[in-house]
Amino acid sequence: MTCLLALCSAWVLPLSAEEGRGEIPKDLVDDPHVREELGVNEFTAPSISKMFDTLQFLMPLPIAEVTRKMPARMSQDRADLAIELGFLIADGFLVVQAEQLDQVEDLAKDLTRYGKALGAGDRVNRHAAGLLDSAKKKDVPQLKKELAATQHDVEAELVSLRDADLAHLISLGGWIRALEVSTVAVDKQFSVERSRKVMREDIADYYTESVAGLEPRISERPNYLAMRDLLAGLRTEMTLADGKEPTVEMMADLRKQAAKLVELALQRQQ
Repeated sequence: MTCLLALCSAWVLPLSAEEGRGEIPKDLVDDPHVREELGVNEFTAPSISKMFDTLQFLMPLPIAEVTRKMPARMSQDRADLAIELGFLIADGFLVVQAEQLDQVEDLAKDLTRYGKALGAGDRVNRHAAGLLDSAKKKDVPQLKKELAATQHDVEAELVSLRDADLAHLISLGGWIRALEVSTVAVDKQFSVERSRKVMREDIADYYTESVAGLEPRISERPNYLAMRDLLAGLRTEMTLADGKEPTVEMMADLRKQAAKLVELALQRQQ
């Protein structure tokens, strides 16, 4: 397995932040993680935990309308695995935010599967055990810490393999899932204040550049080309002119765009 992972990593040459990706929005940088472990470099990706901080302002969350099952069969493609892991970590924050702690056991099993497939099984296993223990204790803050640490530790493993692209795909998957949930929440219960939590053109801009900066064997796939175009369109739609406010119609359209982005992100390599 180690040799196979090393071979896979040799195909993905890391890009510098200047060459392929813009600056991470400051509120999505997990400061302790950046300061103590990685530093701001080509491997550092926005924190899924920080993305989900916004959802506390959008309660109640439309859990029933955004429920999603992880595929029973694992993909053989590491890029697919990475973006699906991002969705999975995001789902963890979603069920914890909604205090549906009965779902944590299945979440822990899925995290273990994906961690093993990406070569970070030992690191993820520790956090899966921590999730189960925290769920039994109904310790919501610790559950969130374990989920954030899962992303960090998988990133750290990918750093050792020099697989920057996969670290960014995990983060991208998390943001797309967060965008889906937040647009549904605001579309169902509209207000200008709630809408502004979703209108983050800086994040859409960051991920537009991030997708463009992926290694060509990933970035040139049809679904990633379509995602890049969609993200660029979202960046434009989310940029409000002076004196303009978000509208009901605007949020309904963003909900449709987010659903399309989910569909594209989860298209597996054939």
